[in-house]
Amino acid sequence: MEREQAVQLLDQYVQSDWLKKHSLATAAIMERLAGRLGGDADTWWIMGMLHDLDFDITQDPQEHGRKSEEILQEHGVSREIIRAILAHNADGLGLQRTDKLDYAITAAESITGLIVATALVMPDKKLASVKPESVVKRMKKKEFARKVSRESILLCEQAGIPLEEFAAIALGAMQSIAGELDL
Repeated sequence: MEREQAVQLLDQYVQSDWLKKHSLATAAIMERLAGRLGGDADTWWIMGMLHDLDFDITQDPQEHGRKSEEILQEHGVSREIIRAILAHNADGLGLQRTDKLDYAITAAESITGLIVATALVMPDKKLASVKPESVVKRMKKKEFARKVSRESILLCEQAGIPLEEFAAIALGAMQSIAGELDL
């Protein structure tokens, strides 16, 4: 699958503008993580782009990922991509995460919400003004971004990336596409 095909597939199944931006942010982070962890940048980007493909179809944690699996199989997407997409919701599906990729995609999709929440409390409400230290600080505070899983973000350490470095990688990725995210 090529990047353009992934975007077309996302557009076909996802209606929510917010979810499309979240997918784009996750894709950007995954691309950077591929460079850091030795993965294929295009494949990891596609995984990030398609990780919530079925979210508009089902928000049931027990089903989230299964519908994506069906859709992706119908479109001939590789088993590697499908497995990684399922891994990001492993807890809800009763699956095990088994490698760095599983931890990376879970942490990448989770940190997008924390970075957006951090930007919203900045004086100018701009992603460009957020620093990695601000993201790490919010991770450690009791007031945490709603619906963002601290545990999921900390899986970056299971992938072999310390939280501080992970925050810098994720923030840099999101800042590089801030215009597309309207942040």
